[in-house]
Amino acid sequence: MEMLKRAGIGAALALLATCVPAKSIHPAEAPRARQDAEILLLEVYKDLRAGQLQDAMSKADALVQAYPNFRVGHLIRGDLLLMHTQPVAQLGAGASGPADKLKDLRDEARVRLQTLVARPGPELAPRSVLQLRADMRHVLVVDATQSRLYVYQNNNGQLKLVTDYYVSQGKLGVDKFREGDQKTPLGVYYITGRVSGPKLPDFYGASALHINYPNEWDRLNGRSGGGIFLHGTPADNYSRPPLASDGCVVLTNEDLRKLEGTVDIGKTPVVIADHQEFISKAKWDAERFTANRLVESWRADLVSADSKRLLKNYSSKFKSANGEDLKTWYEKDMRALASVNGLSVSLSEVTIFRYPSRDDMLVSTFTLESKIGKNRSSQRKRQYWAREGSDWKIVFESMI
Repeated sequence: MEMLKRAGIGAALALLATCVPAKSIHPAEAPRARQDAEILLLEVYKDLRAGQLQDAMSKADALVQAYPNFRVGHLIRGDLLLMHTQPVAQLGAGASGPADKLKDLRDEARVRLQTLVARPGPELAPRSVLQLRADMRHVLVVDATQSRLYVYQNNNGQLKLVTDYYVSQGKLGVDKFREGDQKTPLGVYYITGRVSGPKLPDFYGASALHINYPNEWDRLNGRSGGGIFLHGTPADNYSRPPLASDGCVVLTNEDLRKLEGTVDIGKTPVVIADHQEFISKAKWDAERFTANRLVESWRADLVSADSKRLLKNYSSKFKSANGEDLKTWYEKDMRALASVNGLSVSLSEVTIFRYPSRDDMLVSTFTLESKIGKNRSSQRKRQYWAREGSDWKIVFESMI
């Protein structure tokens, strides 16, 4: 028995090496308020690394007792039971059932373990989020490749990682284009509403947070569909596989309830990318400075009363929300303001994002307050900037 036990542990460690990078973290180092199912799962594998099969077994027992509908937990526990008698060559070696269901569970187990050790450190910031308004408490950053949602807190303009959650996404991945394509959209969105209680079918779990897909950039580029939510899971299932929804971002009910405490309707951005890049604070500060300088340069050109100077900020490919080209839009919407001598303009409540999965695009939103003599006006404006060669140009601009 001891020989079989050693063989089982050896095989398990070989399996673990394919699932989890050599670098590991202690659960106490993770930004979590308490040990949840995922942290308990990591503890099981830490014991396996140390060759402590009995300790791993005890923790797996505790895991499935605490979370009886966590199917991945049962899968891992089954492997541990099998290790007492024979080597285990793959996740779920002792499980039975449809091949596609087993593949889903294996995929979820691998993703959870890989992303736990790939969590960005406190010295890094998401490149996609360069500036938030002061009244935006948090931003939600989704990395589709890692099946992960990161919650960052806005601390006086600096971003601090608060926690992160495993998520499921569209059955056919990301980059939604039309209704029913079973893909999750990529872009910068906002939580616009919440549905819960008896109005919500059990399929959506504890709650559903609506996001504003399609946004103005989606619509300009012919993307359609709607009804995209961050929502939970049915009562009989703890979680879903990485690719499992019709386009929504799906969390466990427990995680969704915790997430709701960080959400302010209309003020919480959700940045969904195929792959999120996390960069040093020094590089993040430099990119934020460059982006702010673009917007400030546009403001200075606006008050110059020089149309040629202002129009240099715009791309020849510019399109308005109504599909107008630059000349038509400018004559109708901007010339009257931009040609006034003595115009005073200030910008406030600025947000800037590097558009997800587009290294060559920025989106900035701000409140523009203008003053001409005693007349004052205020409007909320959004600009999409694209890099053209060495320059940045506005390709889309609208009131919101």
